Amino acid sequence: MGFEDLGGLAFPWDTLRAHAARAREHADGVVDLSVGTPVDPTPAVAREALARAADAPGYPTTHGTDELREAVVRWFARRRSVPDLDPAAVLPTIGSKELVGLLPSLLGLRAGDRVVHPAVAYPTYDVGARLAGASPWATDDVDDWRGRPGVRLVWVNSPGNPTGRVLGIEELARVVEAAREIGAVVVSDECYAELPWEEPWVTSGVPSVLDPRVNGGSTDGVLAAYSLSKQSNLAGYRAAFVAGDRRLVDRLLQVRKHLGMIVPAPVQAAMTAVLGDDDHVRVQREVYGRRRTALREALGGAGLVVDGSEAGLYLWARPEGSGSEGLGVVPGGSEAGEAPCWGTLAALAERGILVAPGSFYGPAAGAHVRVATTAPDDRVEAAVSRLARV
Repeated sequence: MGFEDLGGLAFPWDTLRAHAARAREHADGVVDLSVGTPVDPTPAVAREALARAADAPGYPTTHGTDELREAVVRWFARRRSVPDLDPAAVLPTIGSKELVGLLPSLLGLRAGDRVVHPAVAYPTYDVGARLAGASPWATDDVDDWRGRPGVRLVWVNSPGNPTGRVLGIEELARVVEAAREIGAVVVSDECYAELPWEEPWVTSGVPSVLDPRVNGGSTDGVLAAYSLSKQSNLAGYRAAFVAGDRRLVDRLLQVRKHLGMIVPAPVQAAMTAVLGDDDHVRVQREVYGRRRTALREALGGAGLVVDGSEAGLYLWARPEGSGSEGLGVVPGGSEAGEAPCWGTLAALAERGILVAPGSFYGPAAGAHVRVATTAPDDRVEAAVSRLARV
């Protein structure tokens, strides 16, 4: 595969430099809402466990400690309505992004194979397919790919990044059923599952693809990926895991042993600790809830409509109608030929607020911008104040 086949592997956020520079010119500094990186302290339960395990001279196990895998099993049963998960079918990963990007390659996909992912999606699904030589296919309609034997891998992202969309049990079950008909693997990226904001998901919880109501009581051909970056502020630890079909997990395990893709032992200890503690997750969720409410109201007051955003750490916003007079959004983008999202982004950058353009997430997303709710409280207050003056 030629380098050009991956679009030069350019990282989308690098294209925001000019807008970021403009936003930094604001007298009160930039409010960066373009990336969903956690900014609040890592919980004490994680730091203390990490410190206790800091004396780690030997190589850790690639499969993870028994304690970690059993903690994952208990967490799935307690928080995700997934009973009786096999501890052997759990594998820690170095964050979830490396899994998303490398999974098609680790599963042996190649030219001629197709990888389905959501129509509006984080770009790593697309890049991972291309790295393996396979072809990405962006669609939300199961009927588009049902019965197509060339489809080898189907990505689900619920709650979705950037839209916050949550798939219900019936929707997930339909994906699993269609994939099994053609022997495709279903992998559900569920990293925002502990952050629902709207009903019925607040009360019932966000469904997992490993829920027996989704997969009929069998995890054959099904995997779920989860990260502790968001719920536990462990982005700097690179702490995540994948679980599900034991046969598939074993394949990943064997390949990762050869590649030395091992989660450090102190990080495994921290993961074990946070998975057994729900209190810090509740506290952090309350913090994000306050920021989300403040930003959503401010965006609405400035003439922006928030669509979806049922769960997760983002507000999926667009100008009301063809544009927002208050923001000075130019329909069609800030320059000729640009998607409308760039006009919104430029207008916000003029006010010192940096967001991510929807076009990063596919052609179907050009009307929206993604607004992260992960900035510190004082920066969120600054954004709310600036939007209130629009």
